[in-house]
Parts: sequence; structure tokens; C-alpha cells
Amino acid sequence: MPHPLDNHPILRMNGAGNEILVLDLRRTDHVLAPQEARAIAAAPRLRFDQLMAVHDPVAPGDDAFIRIYNVDGSLSGACGNGARCVAWALAREGKERLSLATDAGRIEARREAETVFTIDMGRPRLDWRAIPLAHEADTRSAPLDPPVSGAPAQFSAVSMGNPHAVFFVDDAMAIPLETIGRRIENHPLFPERANVSFAQILARDDILLRVWERGTGATKACGSAACATLVAAARAGLTERRARVRLPGGDLHIEWRPDDHVMMTGPVEFEFETRLTSSLFEGAAA
Repeated sequence: MPHPLDNHPILRMNGAGNEILVLDLRRTDHVLAPQEARAIAAAPRLRFDQLMAVHDPVAPGDDAFIRIYNVDGSLSGACGNGARCVAWALAREGKERLSLATDAGRIEARREAETVFTIDMGRPRLDWRAIPLAHEADTRSAPLDPPVSGAPAQFSAVSMGNPHAVFFVDDAMAIPLETIGRRIENHPLFPERANVSFAQILARDDILLRVWERGTGATKACGSAACATLVAAARAGLTERRARVRLPGGDLHIEWRPDDHVMMTGPVEFEFETRLTSSLFEGAAA
């Protein structure tokens, strides 16, 4: 029997270097299982940071419902770079503004230029229970306890639909990201694990950022991390409420508006379209 996704098209894109797959499952009833996401990630040409599975909308007024998968098959609540890629894919059908629902809430997208989109990432969640942390803490500056060797002692906590731990450092490039990123991601303070960011403030409107993503690892870009970092920096008085965030894959422009919504503007790039095959899923373990 062929797999339900045999010969199904899939797009390979990137958002500021963030490696994204867009899998359009509208007009089907297939929900991607974690082992299927892992099998796709294992294909050499399809290795991704996030896979955006696009489903038919479940609420009036929405254009689609999105499930977001990490490399390990786990689900993510938000992916700003991936949302821009989905917006580009759906905009080919003629819509310049889109409403995209996710498990973490609704994302509004609008096209600014041919390959530039702005995403309304919604309001940041700043209460320790909403992030969540394992116990009460001041999310502006919380102690990393127990400490992790090589990491700063304090971090800022923000949720943008997924949990973020933001560390402000003097030299982001000097941080041993591969060594300590996974340890902080799985730190007991974070019951749902965490995305881990190391931010260097270059100016009050300019931030250098490196990110270890929950369930994926070191990435060239992470849109929700850029948003969380700007919010954390503004709360700490280190920046204004608008800044360029420089990531290894490219720049994002983030604004924390007076209405509390965080806006992210950045590029997308279409790389190629291919088709899935039944053989890709053979032996996929649950």
C-alpha cells in the first residue's frame, strides 16, 4: 500500500536562513505523525529546522491552520520565520493578507514586498506560569539555578507561543552554543524545555543574536527568539521597543508596539519543490 503522502508536493524554503519545509495538507485529512516528521527530516535534501504542515482552517475568517514540527517530531507553538514562508506559499493564490491559526493562537501576515512579509506575533507572555517556569521567578531577570557552566547566571524569560530563555552577553559569538544550548534547553527550570538565546546589544536599536532551538538545535535564525529577545531587552532598558536583530542567516526587524503586539518583518526565499515518496516513510519508528 502506498503511503498517504506518496507523491505529495512539499516546498523547501528559508526565512532569514531558518530552514523551513511547507507541506500543504489542505483538502486532505492527514495529520503528520511525529515519526513521519522525523522520517522527512532524515532525508538529506529535506533536513529542516521547522516543518509547517498547512491544514484547512478550523475557524471562520482564517486562511489555514498550521501544525509546526521540530526535527525531533515534537510540536512547536510558534515559528515566525516559518509563518512568513507559509504566507508566501498561500499568497500565490492571490491574498496579500492572511490569518493563520496555530496551537498558540492566531498569526496575522501581510506582504510588504515580493519576498518580504510582516507577521503579527501577538502579545508576549511574561508571567512565569505562562512561559512556563518550574517555579515563581521575576521573568525580567531570573537566576539559572542550578547554574550551567559557561552560561550567564541570570536570564530573561518570555513566551511568544513557545518558551524562551534570553541571556545578555558581551560577545555572542564567543558562547559555546553547541555545548551549553542543549543543557539549558533541558534545564529543570523549563518543564516544556526552552529555546535558548544569547544576545549582544550593539546599540539601542541593534542586537546580535545566536539561538539554540528547542527540539532542533543551533539554527541560522529563529523568528520567535528574535521577538522574545527584543521584548526582554526593552523590559531591561537595554534597547528601545524597535530594533534590528542580526542572526547568522540574516536580519529581522522587530517592533513591540504600544498595543503590546510584537511585529516581525523579514525575508523569505523559495529554494525548490519536490515530492514525497512512500519509501521515505518505510521503517519510520513511532
